Amino acid sequence: MQCSEILERLKSAADPKAVTGMARFGIRVTTAYGVSIPQVRTLARELGTDHELAQHLWASGVHEARILASMIDDPNQATDAQLERWVLDFDSWDLCDQCCVNLFRKTAAAYQKAIAWSAREEEFVKRAGFVLMAALAVHAKGAADSVFLQFLTIIKREAADNRHFVTKAINWALRQIGKRNHNLNHCALTTAEEILAMDSTTAHWIASDAIRELTSEKVRNRIR
Repeated sequence: MQCSEILERLKSAADPKAVTGMARFGIRVTTAYGVSIPQVRTLARELGTDHELAQHLWASGVHEARILASMIDDPNQATDAQLERWVLDFDSWDLCDQCCVNLFRKTAAAYQKAIAWSAREEEFVKRAGFVLMAALAVHAKGAADSVFLQFLTIIKREAADNRHFVTKAINWALRQIGKRNHNLNHCALTTAEEILAMDSTTAHWIASDAIRELTSEKVRNRIR
């Protein structure tokens, strides 16, 4: 299927009410049609993996087309240059999160980018670094604890960043790391206590919220 055909299909599924709802959730909607993620996933399954088509969809600039591109691209063909181009195009939290979870976490550069981007100044690039940490904590089942201990050091370093979309991602990464196993739960809680002691309202929220979840009976039973 050609890129133009796919864009027409997305446009035909446009829902102006959904666009209004997206805007309420802080999603930039100037290039959005309001197509739901389940609809985009259905189209992705129909298309299968297609690296070249993903590049054309991304170049269209259409919000849902870019999310679709992250779903059909081949992580083995995604180059470092491509990741750097795409991350600079992030203009909303949902596009950032979809790309990180659907594609970036599966690439060979995932760990490197998580570390590098977490130190960047651009809001959505920095968010991408921490979303990658969270995604890897959930999906990289065979990764060593040492990887996530390095991430915890970075989380503490950046915990005072008071930009909403960065703050939420830092908290997400901290919580997901703390849910991997008993050892990382202990280490994440230690990190959270250190963050809690910082002179920062943002850091206090990140730590308090993480401590509340990581000490809950639900999480304790899960990692026991």
